[in-house]
Amino acid sequence: MLKSLLVATAQEALEQELEEKEEEKEKYLEEHTPPIHTSCMSLAELKTLCEELYAKIDVVDEERYDIEAKVLHNTREIKDLNIKVVDLRGKFKRPSLRRVRVSADAILRSLLGSKHKVSLDLRSNLKSVKKDDTEKEKTVEVNDWRKNVEAMSGMEGRKKMFDAAMGQNQ
Repeated sequence: MLKSLLVATAQEALEQELEEKEEEKEKYLEEHTPPIHTSCMSLAELKTLCEELYAKIDVVDEERYDIEAKVLHNTREIKDLNIKVVDLRGKFKRPSLRRVRVSADAILRSLLGSKHKVSLDLRSNLKSVKKDDTEKEKTVEVNDWRKNVEAMSGMEGRKKMFDAAMGQNQ
């Protein structure tokens, strides 16, 4: 239903456009071509008038032919260029983009030029971690592990493990 309505309105618009073009053409011809009164002209005057009109028609036909030739040439050129574009798209592969490491200072220098004098040290704004605390924790764990191994070695260690297992079961 909607499609048929769209087609009908488009057809009406085309008809109206054609009528407007015809009206414009008639107005243009009325303005640019004065009416010819041939009733009071002699045979010689009519011949000269016909020759003048024929010369004007020849000039207009030559211009029309030249314009048509230019249009045909341009359409052929456009088709050829479109074919070349399609061919070029198929032949070349776009390279993948690579990451480039650029510092903040380099970015600011490229954007601001000589105005950039302040250097940004982004690492100074990061929180610092105390290395002493982590080292102490590691050594404590290592010492505890060694003590456990020494305590569990030999028959005494196995006896302690056996006693601990029996205490959990009861």
